[in-house]
Amino acid sequence: MAILSKDEAQALLKKVLSFSTADECEASLNGRTTGNIRYARNSVSTAGAQDSATLAVEARFGKRSGIATCNEFDDATLRRCVQRAEEIAKLAPESPEYVALLGPQTYLNPPAAATTQFTAASRAQAAADSMTLCAAKNLAAAGFIDGGTRFQAIRNSKGLEAYQQSTNTDFSVTVRTSDGRGSGYAIADFTDPAKLNAKALTQRAADKALGSVNAKAIEPGKYTVILEPAALMDGGDLSLLGGLLYGLDARSADEGRSFMTKKGGGNRKGEKLFDERVTIYSDPLNAEVPGNAFDNDGLPTKRINWVEKGVVKNLLYSRFWAQKNKVTPTAFPSGFVMTGGTQSTAELIKGTAKGILVTRLWYIREVDPQTLLYTGLTRDGTFYIENGAIKFPIKNLRFNESPIIMLNNIEAIGRPQRLAGCLVPPLKIRDFTFTSLSDAI
Repeated sequence: MAILSKDEAQALLKKVLSFSTADECEASLNGRTTGNIRYARNSVSTAGAQDSATLAVEARFGKRSGIATCNEFDDATLRRCVQRAEEIAKLAPESPEYVALLGPQTYLNPPAAATTQFTAASRAQAAADSMTLCAAKNLAAAGFIDGGTRFQAIRNSKGLEAYQQSTNTDFSVTVRTSDGRGSGYAIADFTDPAKLNAKALTQRAADKALGSVNAKAIEPGKYTVILEPAALMDGGDLSLLGGLLYGLDARSADEGRSFMTKKGGGNRKGEKLFDERVTIYSDPLNAEVPGNAFDNDGLPTKRINWVEKGVVKNLLYSRFWAQKNKVTPTAFPSGFVMTGGTQSTAELIKGTAKGILVTRLWYIREVDPQTLLYTGLTRDGTFYIENGAIKFPIKNLRFNESPIIMLNNIEAIGRPQRLAGCLVPPLKIRDFTFTSLSDAI
């Protein structure tokens, strides 16, 4: 099914609701037209495209609810989907966290989705540019390119109507030397596929691969580090910054399960937890990282300051937890912006007497949710800095660090870059803790 327009999607959802006999009913439609290509050892391994749409119907009788889904949209199937949701609802126990469906809402209008088509030919050309560059240097590239257009529409029996389209293109590449002793990495994402420059990104990864051969071992300990954006946000909630941002949840804090839990009860909203240079917000109208206009409940998003000059200003409140605590619920955003300075990563390196440049972190695991302590490994290009220049590559290291401590040990903040639908700056951090060496490349 092609991407449905707002009118087409709402007409379909209106028909679905007409089949319902429930006390409350909500129907949501999600669809996408996307394509991908994967390559390894300078050869394409898979390529594909997906053109799909899924309908979900939630029926409610009192505090009982049931959900059914389908991906065919003839009248008979739609009617059966609604009936199935109602059958499940009648068998379900009452929800102790029932919250009534939302009524009509007013939404912001994020920047329009890109009109450039990310075709199979353009994906193939991007992959070819990446592989050709590496083959010419006797390097091996392994990459993945994925992108397209998506839409989401919601309608319910209380009068709510919501619709949004979005576009996104993701690119990542790992480059290895022929002897397997050097590795580099680059990642990027864009709203407009025309902005993808696979050759330039692959060149960055290739330079790191060539530069990381013959890595030296150094003693674990506390070092000044420069963390590139991929070392901070690649991996979503399993990343240093992602774990902190996605952990700003009021309920887990109030129930004593998170780093935002206040000793003696309650949460730490309003406390200064980070360096005063740390400001993090979300804004669906941001031109570089346009966000979702509403969440899965149909709750409108808006600009929210999560951390302002080191102070936690807001927490995420689900509709149930907000109702319980008599506060306004929070629609969770699709991306974040961390403000920064004007320096590039290269300029941060020039201002460093001694330190370590970290391209990427991986295999990150949470050690202690109440202190937000994480462990993981460096990967794909780790370098020792001396007198403002990269002196030599070093073997990878295991770290044990908390982003709370990290964001209190800031020496400099660079220019924000788009990554994972967010804007994230490179950070220069003092006393970053490395605990052991790793022989992995």
